[in-house]
Amino acid sequence: MKVIDISQEIFASRVYPGDPSPKRTALESMAEGSTYNLSAFSMCAHNGTHIDAPRHFLPEGKTIDQLEPSIFVGPAYVATVSTEEISAAQAERIIAAAAQAGAGERLLLRGSALVTPSSARVFAQAKLKLIGTDLLSFGPEETPAEVHRILLSSGIALLEGLSLDHVSDGYYMLSAMPLNLGGCEGSPCRAVLIEDVH
Repeated sequence: MKVIDISQEIFASRVYPGDPSPKRTALESMAEGSTYNLSAFSMCAHNGTHIDAPRHFLPEGKTIDQLEPSIFVGPAYVATVSTEEISAAQAERIIAAAAQAGAGERLLLRGSALVTPSSARVFAQAKLKLIGTDLLSFGPEETPAEVHRILLSSGIALLEGLSLDHVSDGYYMLSAMPLNLGGCEGSPCRAVLIEDVH
């Protein structure tokens, strides 16, 4: 069994324009004479590798603590998309490949291709539990709302800010459990893929 980390390190992570950067503060330090080390940190719920819950763009959508944990653990399919945007036809091919591999409920999109409203509708109709991307956000950075609403309104959890450049396409087991943050619209997570379990 091989475990592959596909998360960004939080404090060095890329930050969505306008979001605060994560910060760490040393409250106690053994190097400065304390008997132990103790850290505090502050961050946006959408820093680094993170999950978007429906409440992120839907006023009455579920918050991160209301989502079933089983969404974030299970078979997943990694698919590289080399175009600038994902067309509806490409989305259909990705879904078909994932289903054939036995991982049709969780898709991870490798590369910088944008999910368009037309491809988002195809993904939404596929009854996915989760879809992930290497990008910091689904949809165009300047206008992310439409794609988010299409996906989130269908009940799909969004896994953003992945690091899949060292991962091959195909079947894996995914674990990307968010923190249990009551009332929050998103949460950081430690996302890993597990090989050799199929």
